[in-house]
Amino acid sequence: MKILITGGTVFVSKSFAQYFVSHNCEVYVLNRNTRPQVEGVHLIECDRRAVGDKLKDKFFDAVIDVNAYTAEDVNALLDSVGGFGQYILISSSAVYPQTLQQPFKESDECGANIFWGNYGLNKIAAESALAERVSEAYIIRPPYLYGEFNNVYREAFVFDCAQRDRVFYLPGEGQMPLQFFYIGDLCRYVDIILKVRPRQKIFNVGNAPVTVREWVTACYAAVGKEVKFFNVSEIYEQRSYFPFYNYGYVLDTTLQNSIMPSLTPLAEGLRRAYEWYRCNRGDVKPKDYIKFIDENLKGRV
Repeated sequence: MKILITGGTVFVSKSFAQYFVSHNCEVYVLNRNTRPQVEGVHLIECDRRAVGDKLKDKFFDAVIDVNAYTAEDVNALLDSVGGFGQYILISSSAVYPQTLQQPFKESDECGANIFWGNYGLNKIAAESALAERVSEAYIIRPPYLYGEFNNVYREAFVFDCAQRDRVFYLPGEGQMPLQFFYIGDLCRYVDIILKVRPRQKIFNVGNAPVTVREWVTACYAAVGKEVKFFNVSEIYEQRSYFPFYNYGYVLDTTLQNSIMPSLTPLAEGLRRAYEWYRCNRGDVKPKDYIKFIDENLKGRV
């Protein structure tokens, strides 16, 4: 297959580029060439909103649109590309209002979410723009993604705590649900959709939810450590010392499981994530969670 991937140098898009190159596809990536490229890709160097005529004579069997954050992003690419067979947009679970009954279903009405703000609203607009112009396009709505190449300081923060044998400062009792999806499974899932071409066009994806306590315990285990917890009261802003909002949500993944029932276990995904992080620490920009804990929580709660 001849595939166009928007991005191709950071986490999700980089994972897609590497996956499809390794599966003997002809992979084109569209980015500004500010970071190293995956070996074996064909680079189209430009901003996605200023493609010019670089795509006008090209046909792709599939477009995997990873970094469309607005309707303008989608329309600019559609206006530029010569033609394509299938189009897959990587959207987000942020399109679901927090007021809906959980688990969120693909058929639920999208709307504003107070935790995601404009990010969620812009993703809704991107989905709508695509649906209006490409009726057969696929839309994927993942929860939190994790795994190799993750440049967001989430599991890496817990790995750092484990490596330093730190007590982990847990939000409340640690029972808030978190739902993740391993990046390798997302790549496999898109590959399956390209081959199966299901009638359903919108899919939630994700593993079974876990509690915060279970997730942190699994992260420590990936490092080969056991965790000791300290429960933090709600008087402290959670995002100051923990990488997730105080907002637990769950997606209904029944449709996903009907197409790809076998998923990477969390323990195995975290083991791979840690092995990558251990060798690529400089690719992840840390946040000041540990500094905040030491200055505001340690010995005071």
